[in-house]
Amino acid sequence: MTRLRKLAAGLLALGITGGLAVPAAAAPAWTPANDLEGVCATLQVFDGTTSRGYVRRDSVGYGFTGTAAGAEPFRFEASQLGRYLLRDSTGKPPYQSVLGWVWAGDAYGERADWTVSAADGRYRFVSTATGQQMGVYLGGLGAGNSASTIALTPAGGCAAIPDIATGVSGTPAPGVDANGKLVGWIDAHAHITAAEAFGGSLHCGDPYAPGGAPVALKGCPSHATLGWGALLEAIIAGTDPINSAEDGWPTFGDWPQYDTMLHEASYFRSLERAWKSGQRVLNQLLVANRVICGLTLEHTSCDEMDQIRAQATYLRKMQDYVDARSGGPGKGWFRLATTPAQVRQIAAQGKLAVTMGVENSEIFGCREVNDVPQCTKAQIDAGLDELTSLGVSGIYPIHKFDNAFGGTRFDEGVTGAAVNVGNLISTGHWWQATSCTGPSDNEQPIVSDDFAKLLQLGVGLPAGAILPVYPSGKICNVRGLTDLGRYLIQKMMDRGMIIHIDHMSVKAASTVLDMAEQANYPGVASVHSWADPTLINRTLGVGGFVAGYAFSASDDGQGNPTFLQEWRTNNGLANGSKITGYGIGTDVNGLGTQPAPRLNAGSSPLVYPFTATNGTQVSKQVYGTRTFDLNTDGVAQYGLYPDYIVDLINQAGPDGAQLRRQLLNGAEAYTVMWEKARS
Repeated sequence: MTRLRKLAAGLLALGITGGLAVPAAAAPAWTPANDLEGVCATLQVFDGTTSRGYVRRDSVGYGFTGTAAGAEPFRFEASQLGRYLLRDSTGKPPYQSVLGWVWAGDAYGERADWTVSAADGRYRFVSTATGQQMGVYLGGLGAGNSASTIALTPAGGCAAIPDIATGVSGTPAPGVDANGKLVGWIDAHAHITAAEAFGGSLHCGDPYAPGGAPVALKGCPSHATLGWGALLEAIIAGTDPINSAEDGWPTFGDWPQYDTMLHEASYFRSLERAWKSGQRVLNQLLVANRVICGLTLEHTSCDEMDQIRAQATYLRKMQDYVDARSGGPGKGWFRLATTPAQVRQIAAQGKLAVTMGVENSEIFGCREVNDVPQCTKAQIDAGLDELTSLGVSGIYPIHKFDNAFGGTRFDEGVTGAAVNVGNLISTGHWWQATSCTGPSDNEQPIVSDDFAKLLQLGVGLPAGAILPVYPSGKICNVRGLTDLGRYLIQKMMDRGMIIHIDHMSVKAASTVLDMAEQANYPGVASVHSWADPTLINRTLGVGGFVAGYAFSASDDGQGNPTFLQEWRTNNGLANGSKITGYGIGTDVNGLGTQPAPRLNAGSSPLVYPFTATNGTQVSKQVYGTRTFDLNTDGVAQYGLYPDYIVDLINQAGPDGAQLRRQLLNGAEAYTVMWEKARS
């Protein structure tokens, strides 16, 4: 021992070290506790090294007992990574009250959310809302101090988490075959982030929420009888604005239904059911519309790029939430993919690859007002850079309104009349159409009667507006692809992005396909039945991808085409032999209905339980106290799409084997198309 060390040792022994520094014990390294989902445990509270006892249930809050035998068991439900909702044995959530104590609440709220970290076998519970650390407060459980820690002991007698089961059991077949090819179906057009779209209040319900299903799927007063949400849905979907119940969880007396458009239909447990039953890719489209946003009474920014940014953030938080409910970062089945290689990696892990696209009318702010573009090439370049950084792989250059890139394909009937009013607000002019032969933009032109129905629903027209008059028979939008539109398409091809031609006018889509053919560019898609068969044929010709809108398998009594009719038509096109894989476009949470029950479902029902396309066994899904059945409900919510897929194949008769083969190769065909576009 050196002289200095001997001196230090002597001083320590005498207790007179004075100003000499003594190494302190290392502070524990607190890290987020991500592995407590579903845990049932008692809580023993410590103040430093001193135990203050086990938490027990009190009259309005929680006290302490010296023995574990009298302790209250708590169930942990993840509300986000490292955050939890706790439930005591009666199901009540403990929350940080404004008076300092932790009390038992009636429902989840922000003060019932706890950020939990772990170190050396102990835990810290901090109110996510207030930052107060759980410990002892005036003899009861409440806001403690920085030395307050908690030990967890496994227990029994916990309350169950109010949740939704998938109804899927058994071992699924691998997501890729021996050659690395994806095996499973693709939803090529979905809007699972609609809760954040249109300013955030048009839509009732969420695909996930801290607090689980009772919070995410509760009813909304704004969508109850004659509420502004119910009136908007009547305009958009033709539903009855006088509804019997807006109850949501747990009874779901009024929604979800196959024809409700403004209520959540893709809760994450329903997405999980689809994944467990053979879905491999979900193409999620960030959707926005400035005009529709402005119709809502409460909203955040109506700027369409702001809406897209908000949804991209929301989607990443959704991935984190699924991770949290699955045991921690990276452990969830819901994985975002920004490249085809990532899609393949995710599928090889047996998980669901979620890709991202954009569908809006004024992308990058590129409106046109009386044919004057409201953006520049520099804004387009900057916008593409931003979308690429967000992970966006595909774009709809044109959506519901004419814009600086070109003309739109018209909606029909009362919905078309409403969208045409929006076009007037966005551009300063009505849709302009001319008679045409061959492919058309709307074979049932909007008539004055449709505007009359719109006016009956209380929709006023802009001051001084004169109703448009359109030719009878086939009509086409006079607007095609503009010079800025050509610039955008070329820049998308340079980046290997997927060009969605649905919603483009015949003239605009034809020019896009001319450019794709000249460049030998396969990254073109029509994925929810918004393009003419002539354009579909050309899309297949350049190596593009096609998916059919999720219409009912056979006649639904609503006058809609059927999925099988359209599928057979597309396979019968001149380039139909190039279809190696086929997709469905659900448009879930978009402004379109889901598949209605088949009229012949009574005589030819889907029989439960059934075997899914990946070999799992699927029973009816139950939301709270409501049980869903494809035969009577149609696809009322996303969890019924596995049922729908099997029903399609069953109803295809002698074509069933071919349909099954194309659907199960859909995810692979889409990924191959994307890979070739990027090569």
